[in-house]
Amino acid sequence: MTTPQQPRAQWLGRWGFVLAATGSAVGLGNIWKFPYITGEHGGGAFVLVYLACILAVGVPVMMTEIAFGRRGRGSPIDAVRRVVTESGRSPLWSLLGWMAMLAGFMILSFYVVVAGWSFSYLWKMVTGQLAGSNVDDMVAIFAANNANPFNLGFWSTLVTLLTMLIVGKGVQAGIERSVSWMMPGMVIMLLILIGYGMFSGGFGEAWRFLFSFNAGSLTSDGMLAALGHAFFTLSLASGAILTYGSYLPSRTSIARTTFSVAVADTLVALMAGLAIFPIIFANGLNPGEGPGLLFMSLPLAFQAMPLGTLFGILFFVMLSMAALTSSISMVEATVSWLVDNKGISRRTAAWGTGIVLWLISTLAMLSFNLGADWTLAGRHFFDWLDYLTSRWMMPLGGLGMALLAGFVLKSESFREELGLAPHWHALWLFMVRYVSPLGILVIFVDALGIARVEFGMHWPWLLLLLALVTLAGEILSPRLRRTLAG
Repeated sequence: MTTPQQPRAQWLGRWGFVLAATGSAVGLGNIWKFPYITGEHGGGAFVLVYLACILAVGVPVMMTEIAFGRRGRGSPIDAVRRVVTESGRSPLWSLLGWMAMLAGFMILSFYVVVAGWSFSYLWKMVTGQLAGSNVDDMVAIFAANNANPFNLGFWSTLVTLLTMLIVGKGVQAGIERSVSWMMPGMVIMLLILIGYGMFSGGFGEAWRFLFSFNAGSLTSDGMLAALGHAFFTLSLASGAILTYGSYLPSRTSIARTTFSVAVADTLVALMAGLAIFPIIFANGLNPGEGPGLLFMSLPLAFQAMPLGTLFGILFFVMLSMAALTSSISMVEATVSWLVDNKGISRRTAAWGTGIVLWLISTLAMLSFNLGADWTLAGRHFFDWLDYLTSRWMMPLGGLGMALLAGFVLKSESFREELGLAPHWHALWLFMVRYVSPLGILVIFVDALGIARVEFGMHWPWLLLLLALVTLAGEILSPRLRRTLAG
């Protein structure tokens, strides 16, 4: 095995990576979205389909990204370039690394605005500014929060400053140390909220909403939701996991680590559902409010609860931690690249990145107030950042990484890095060559609205299509590898 340039630092242990990667995966969307789509699409039936999608799409691609990172020991750009060079392939494949790093930075540019909502509402809860008698009052508070550019800009700037302060301290002293208390703290606060929910009067309804096995509610839309969430929830194709993988010690099992992250992410999301929905159902509110669930419905429910202010503070502290751990992961790829290639210190790289991030995020923030009329093709700057990353860059990046690992590179590189038994390695290779790319293509086509893939009674046809794709792939595999390798 050829050992490329070693990273400046590594995680102190396997759990440092697990906590950091889980923190990256558990963001604001995961707190409300996964529990809700679980209940909406059949409860336990949806969870089973979601877990199957995680195993078919999420886990193989995540293992691939971690292997790229550890093998290349660098930022997404450097790691991909080193691994393809080792296999004698074109360095142009490093464009996948560029796209991943850019996607992560673009996501963070609008994510710090959304994360700022959490910190803003934490302050409002502490200072008693969330007083309202109905949902309309809460809608007005939320609208006023976004309409003031100085208010919204202050909180998004605070998120940027905290993120750069942590990342600037380094992998161990900054990222690993912060997630080592933020992630356990988040779980403890969830357990406290779950404990309260057991006595709120809505826990039984919430449990049935999340876990009743109702296969009849699992439509094609539900299966597409499971497939899409399985890909996006693990922070794939955004540079975060690949960069975190570059700090993973050589002795650590990539397969066990990946499964730990997938399980932890799913458990935290379900715990969030058990913390939120008992409060929602006990107060007769609608669980399908989307982001409004966190910033409009829940604050109203907290007012009606005994010790509601205390539990509201706990909730928004937890939400702010989830936002911060995700923002840390999304900027690390850019900072890592600057440190590796520009000869500057990590602290300088972090604060320099923070200045550029602040300028771009300010434009995204203005989409809610002063720039509300600044649109291009019907979309604000905030919406364009979201559209380009989630609809194009992440699916194409994930697809490219899977095809690169499955068809282009020498299998010995991943055989050594993954360290799997022969039959497990063959399974990983099969998944990353055929099953994961097919799943990502379905996500890509559906997200763009080009066509709707209908499942339901058509599962036999889907399985037949998969078998045909697999057979064609095995027949064309040598020729395809030569073509992709240029």
